[in-house]
Formats: sequence, C-alpha cells, structure tokens
Amino acid sequence: MNALRNRVQLIGHVGNDPEIKNLEGGKKVANLTIATNEVYYKENGDKVEQTEWHKVVAWGKTAEIIEKYVIKGKEIAIEGKLTHRSYDDKNGEKKYITEVVANDILLLGKQ
Repeated sequence: MNALRNRVQLIGHVGNDPEIKNLEGGKKVANLTIATNEVYYKENGDKVEQTEWHKVVAWGKTAEIIEKYVIKGKEIAIEGKLTHRSYDDKNGEKKYITEVVANDILLLGKQ
C-alpha cells in the first residue's frame, strides 16, 4: 500500500514547449504544463467543459525523453508524485508551488 500514498496519473495535452535545463554533471530537468479536461452537464442540459492546468517537472532519463519527443499540443500520460515547495520572490514575498514530479511518461496521439 505504500506505493499508493502519493501517486498521480494524468493524461492531457502539453500547454507549452517543455523548458529543458542542463545541470552540473550532465543531469537534465524538464518543466512543462499539462492541461486536463473534464466535461459534465448541468441539470438543464447545458454542457460545461472545465480545464485544469498542472505543472510537471521531470528529471534524468524522463527529461531526456521529453526533450526529444514532446512539444506543445502533444497528448501525453504521466505518472509521478505530488510535491509542494516554496520560495521568496525578489520582493521578499513567499510563493508556493504545487507540481507533479513525473517518473514515467507515455506518448499518446498522432502529433
């Protein structure tokens, strides 16, 4: 059951070309956003589409795959864990970030 404690699975479309950074020692990190869509109907029959945006970060081999094959608009599936972090911006205000750290990716669609 420990493997289920912090696990996220998302299927969506990439919202921007991934940002790839090369770190010391040759390690790579990829940052991107994924849009997931939900559709439901109100009692009166009106269709409602809701889009959620998710920040995703990937390291190492997963980042290399993203660098080679993932572009804006590509449909992908990712699996990872939800993380939270904070930092102080240039004005000294604390900013909070929630993101998915991806450890597996599956390329979907034709694009």
